[in-house]
Amino acid sequence: MKIISDFRKYRWLKRSLLATALFSAGIATAQAAVLTSVRPLGFIAAAIADGITETEILLPDGASPHDYALKPSDIRRIRDADLVVWVGPEMEAFLSKTTEALPKDKNLMLTGLPAVQSLLIADEDDHDHGNIHPEGDEHSADSYKSEKMHGELAQNADDQHNHDHHHGQYNLHVWLSPAIAKQAAIAIHDKLLQQSPQNREKLNVNLRKFEEQLEQTQKKVGMMLQPVHGKGYFVFHDAYAYFENTFGLTPLGHFTVNPEIQPGAQRLHQIRTQLVEQKAVCVFAEPQFRPAVINAVAQGTNVRQGTLDPLGSGIALDKDSYTAFLTRLSEQYLSCLKGD
Repeated sequence: MKIISDFRKYRWLKRSLLATALFSAGIATAQAAVLTSVRPLGFIAAAIADGITETEILLPDGASPHDYALKPSDIRRIRDADLVVWVGPEMEAFLSKTTEALPKDKNLMLTGLPAVQSLLIADEDDHDHGNIHPEGDEHSADSYKSEKMHGELAQNADDQHNHDHHHGQYNLHVWLSPAIAKQAAIAIHDKLLQQSPQNREKLNVNLRKFEEQLEQTQKKVGMMLQPVHGKGYFVFHDAYAYFENTFGLTPLGHFTVNPEIQPGAQRLHQIRTQLVEQKAVCVFAEPQFRPAVINAVAQGTNVRQGTLDPLGSGIALDKDSYTAFLTRLSEQYLSCLKGD
């Protein structure tokens, strides 16, 4: 009889624990987070949502918004979120279908905001500034380290040319613009205020602190980068125009528009010509993309190689994240351009 009694007690305890777990899970679901597509948007959201709700990032570190594919678990996170913050379909095509099903107050597409639209800059890939045109002199195989490298680059030339002309009208790496970051913060504030008007005072304080901190950081970064004004460089990925325009930097061009597509041979030949003529002091790769073509093009020149991280990998989410992001990026520019 004692065994039966003990078994009943165990079964009752197990049911109680299960009920508690389910109840806790229900609370967790009810307190879903602000979910942003990429990490830098999470930096902005974390400042506004500080002390109110959690902020989470959809894409894992190392993933690119250019070619990410949603998993079933990602779709569940999107549907359960209090608010989904993303750039727009030209940047994150993988989000278009899933976000269409969200209620309007839970879907914040930044390129849909008039205040952001007025700050967008044209994709300059079809203009002289910031671009190396694919047209130009033919190059020989000995322009690069090996015959194999030459063949691979030539094979990519047509793909690169075609992609360049179908990338979209605007540069959409909008999180690198302090001015657009401010508008994103205001929009996140307004969405969260609609959802939880009881948090009005806290949300207002968070937004005011973010705007003040952003203004101070912009002045600090401007002073940091002033010594390298006029120093030319190439970036691997056409992502930095907003940051460069804001702080007066001097890019000579980019290797590729989409980091998933290797640059064509003619483009690399023209970049190398400029490096040999000492028009650039630095070429920048990225943590996610360290293509061999950068080493091949820079070999035999005095140009330095640096790394820029446009996604802020490893920066923790908190109310100061966006400041840390802008500061670290400016330090990455300085390290290579100054030669430290």
